[in-house]
Amino acid sequence: MEYLDFELPIKDLEDQLVKCKLIGEESDVDVTETCQQIESKLEHTRKEIFKNLTAWQRVQLSRHPSRPYTLDFIKALTKGTFMELHGDRTVKDDKAMVGGLGKIGNQSFMFIGQQKGYNTKTRQYRNFGMSNPEGYRKALRLMKMAEKFGIPVVTLIDTPGAYPGLEAEERGQGEAIARNIFEMTRLQTPIISIIIGEGASGGAVGIGVGDKVMMLENTWYTVISPESCSSILWRSWEYKETAAEALKLTAKDMSKQKLIDGIIKEPLGGAHTDREKTYKAVEAAIKKAFKELNSLPVKKLVEKRMEKYSNMGVFK
Repeated sequence: MEYLDFELPIKDLEDQLVKCKLIGEESDVDVTETCQQIESKLEHTRKEIFKNLTAWQRVQLSRHPSRPYTLDFIKALTKGTFMELHGDRTVKDDKAMVGGLGKIGNQSFMFIGQQKGYNTKTRQYRNFGMSNPEGYRKALRLMKMAEKFGIPVVTLIDTPGAYPGLEAEERGQGEAIARNIFEMTRLQTPIISIIIGEGASGGAVGIGVGDKVMMLENTWYTVISPESCSSILWRSWEYKETAAEALKLTAKDMSKQKLIDGIIKEPLGGAHTDREKTYKAVEAAIKKAFKELNSLPVKKLVEKRMEKYSNMGVFK
């Protein structure tokens, strides 16, 4: 298991616990009491560290290499019923944006989200979770399909931003994202959006205009990454922690500003420490949101969505 820099005290205690148990197994010495003391200290340390995480530490947790990605969530939620759909019918199939049909219980959903890779090869294959215009056009095609058949949409957001390459701009990156935002505001089917990792810039908003927008506890959602913000304002990445605090990018900050509708609790230590518990929490949040949205007439659903986003950024 990989540890982040602020988790090193936990790693030290876990190593001590392993050694303590090993001594007990390999000798006649009774180390039960010592092991219990280390376990107690480990639990206390873990609680203290994760009780007061800074904004930058939450950014680090959202990028943890062991954290579950979009396809992990989809496979766990749909339990083998997921059928992936490909292509934007114009250019090609964007591997950074995945989508398809799947069931949670007896209810069908159209799942759409950004997918990152697990190693160098798959990260290149998935373009580090950064979609090209064809990715957003594929997402819109699937949303329109869901609308046609009255299927609710679930979007899972985890991207450092839309791909900023020359070829992406040539194929209309800005237009593709703007088109998605425009179409999602009036899509005649429920949309549930969940930030499961990173939620940066228009790359996230391009599939994030939902009736219900929720964030996992240790994720972030803002206009720019802390590193990029630091490099623009201070001409250096050294101030990324200051930028993270100033951007108010955590789930708690976003909820306070009424920009999201809820926070999904993660297991102590982050989503990667207990994947099953995380999947169950996300499933429960989706079911609850769908139950609320499904009772609304389509016209009222769209009106409420438009009103919600029109009121954002208005202060008295």
